[in-house]
Amino acid sequence: MVLMASTRALQSEPDTEAYAASKGGVVALTHALAVSLGPEIRVNAISPGWIEVGDRQKAARRTPVEHRDIDRDQHPVGRVGRPEDIAAMAAFLLSDEAGFITGQNLVVDGGMTRRMIYAE
Repeated sequence: MVLMASTRALQSEPDTEAYAASKGGVVALTHALAVSLGPEIRVNAISPGWIEVGDRQKAARRTPVEHRDIDRDQHPVGRVGRPEDIAAMAAFLLSDEAGFITGQNLVVDGGMTRRMIYAE
């Protein structure tokens, strides 16, 4: 089982209390379910960071996606995430190769939550 959390469970922006709390609840639910359902069922969460989905919106709402250098520079991998990055992690977690992984929250954010950014 793969649950979808968010890096907002780990860090916040102003006025996002309800969202942060709900995603924190998903992280707690993940480890609680892993303990209750194991060993038959493995339960993990994915916490995506900035994943660009603008080019996948309905045609009427779709806008060209252009990231600035400052956007890319926030990520140690040098780019904003794509839905395929999250899909690849989910596929791995559901595979036999992840058979010894349960109760975990895996952050998939290009390293963004590990980089300290200071306002100038």
